[in-house]
Amino acid sequence: MTKFTSAFAAGMLAAVAMTSTAALAATPKDTLVIATSIDDIVSLDPAEAFEFSGGDLLQNTYDHLVEFDPKNLSAGYQPGLATSWSVSEDGKTFTLKMREGVKFQSGNPFTAADAEFTLRRAVLLQKTPSFILTQFGFTKDNVNETIKATDASTLVIVTDKKYAQSFVLNCLSATIGSIVDKKTALEHEKDGDFGYEWLKTNTAGTGAYSLKAWKPNESYVLEANEGYWRAKPAMKRVFVRHISESASQRLLLEKGDIDVARNLSPEDIAAVSSNADIKVAEDLRGRIMYMALNQKKAPLNDPKVIEAFKWAIDYKGMTDTILRGQYTVHQAFLPLTYLGELKDKPYTLDIAKAKALLAEAGHANDIAVKINHRNDPQTMAIAQAIQGTLTQAGIKVELTAMTGKQSLGEYRAREHDIYLGAWGPDYPDPHTNADTFAHNPNNTDEAKLTGKLAWRNAWDIPEMTKATAAAVEESETAKRAEMYRAIQVEHQKTSPFAMLFQKIEQTGVRKGVEGLVTGSAISSVYYWTVTK
Repeated sequence: MTKFTSAFAAGMLAAVAMTSTAALAATPKDTLVIATSIDDIVSLDPAEAFEFSGGDLLQNTYDHLVEFDPKNLSAGYQPGLATSWSVSEDGKTFTLKMREGVKFQSGNPFTAADAEFTLRRAVLLQKTPSFILTQFGFTKDNVNETIKATDASTLVIVTDKKYAQSFVLNCLSATIGSIVDKKTALEHEKDGDFGYEWLKTNTAGTGAYSLKAWKPNESYVLEANEGYWRAKPAMKRVFVRHISESASQRLLLEKGDIDVARNLSPEDIAAVSSNADIKVAEDLRGRIMYMALNQKKAPLNDPKVIEAFKWAIDYKGMTDTILRGQYTVHQAFLPLTYLGELKDKPYTLDIAKAKALLAEAGHANDIAVKINHRNDPQTMAIAQAIQGTLTQAGIKVELTAMTGKQSLGEYRAREHDIYLGAWGPDYPDPHTNADTFAHNPNNTDEAKLTGKLAWRNAWDIPEMTKATAAAVEESETAKRAEMYRAIQVEHQKTSPFAMLFQKIEQTGVRKGVEGLVTGSAISSVYYWTVTK
């Protein structure tokens, strides 16, 4: 990657804002210009990147052994850099065959040694997303035996026990499975870091694009890999600008200075919808909004009280007003489009039913709670709406607006009354959310299972924990899906979680721009599919 210079930035800005006194701006035909929020990027190393914007960038600069078809995401995982795989009779040994003729952007040929290196280094570096791989029993002590390239075209992976084939392969499609050019990474190695410091700000993949320039919190530029093994990208360059304000994105989109605006508010979406030069694309993403009741706090652990809370929420009213097309009512922990999705929505606003349940529980008018929530405008509006309907049911509510760090600190310490927030899948497999919402193998404070929301809310569920553990081992995909649906039905009835909404991403796109795929609930954005 070349260093981002002010001259380079000025040149790109000029190129994407060519104007005349008589015409609107126009971006170059071979350049895709996007306005979005990218200030969450902290690293470009696939072994460390765990933020939305970093995932978008890496999705287009790297490939995985297992991929999704952007034109048919619902079809599930497909061959990527691995053309085929087989599983041993005991379900623990996965043998993957590598695609021949693929080259990294450096010109180095891709082989099984690169796949071996990528997965091993992710385990050895032990960065935040490493759990996606280490949950299969890989450790720094055994990784040389459990992840091995037996020849240039064969990678063998041995897990610690039997898991569903779909679970293992779905995890290989996550960002951490982005295959790194071993030779290039080791050329930049310092003090045995496997090229980590260099890869934090550079890319070394086989993807459709390579990173030309990156200025944190401002912009990045991708340059097309003309020899990309899938297809030659129509866009020779992708220029992504950090613009967090919706109004600014809208103005640039209307002027034609950008092709795509990804963070428009409901108000700005409504405004551009009447513009013949702009279309609004909608994509159902994996982000789930929910409210959780701490089971350490009586009477929030009373089943009738829990149910009353679920009937005292105006789900549809909020999607019709506050959220206006950017979320849809969803009342299960798996996002729609995931294996085992559950579309049932058993709860609606029913104040009379909520009051009756509270009276049966002996708490008609004596419950007073605090709801912790982040201090962003949308979440605050949701909290206020929930406060209003809970008050109608006879529940006294104090809203506590906090920074993300503050709210998560209290939540992870199990000190909250009620938490209102969101959760996004870590990888495209149902276990990612089932393990979070329906698995709690040790409910003691000392266990500190902070990654599990069932534990954070002190919800002790031995039977559901067993069912969740069994589902991740089931090899028959259809049966596995039914197991997750059954878990979610029980979860809806008994859990201290009021599942609220699933995110709909609304994107403003200039007329003539086609083929942008934002990834739905299972993937990140694709740029190489775009034409103008």
